[in-house]
Amino acid sequence: MLKELQQKCSKAGLKMTGQRKVILQVLEEAEDHPSVEAVYDRAKEIDSSISIATVYRTLNLLDELDLVIRHEFQEGYSRYEVNWDHHHHLVDLETGEVVEFQNEELEKLKHKIAEELGYDLVDHRLELYGKKIKKK
Repeated sequence: MLKELQQKCSKAGLKMTGQRKVILQVLEEAEDHPSVEAVYDRAKEIDSSISIATVYRTLNLLDELDLVIRHEFQEGYSRYEVNWDHHHHLVDLETGEVVEFQNEELEKLKHKIAEELGYDLVDHRLELYGKKIKKK
């Protein structure tokens, strides 16, 4: 998948420097939705010459090219993920954990709502926020 992401970047006109490749690697390997600082810390472990400014610039470029998705999750800072597949997020308000999910019924309902309002749904994001139910 990393090669595919690098090809998408090159096709979009983004020069693939060694540092950008490292940042892409960090994003592609992430099992969470890392912040800029987390991407920086992980990239620094691979290439100690990477600066936080390079990470910020690269993430902004990738976001502009729609190769990554920037999320806010009501935390006051951004988190990032590679724009591979369509899914939604449930954010645990107590732990900050982000759970990804897909639901076919929900997909149909969103399109139906847009159609009933006279629109063709072309893009959307859905973020749910909750607290884990305590088992008794």
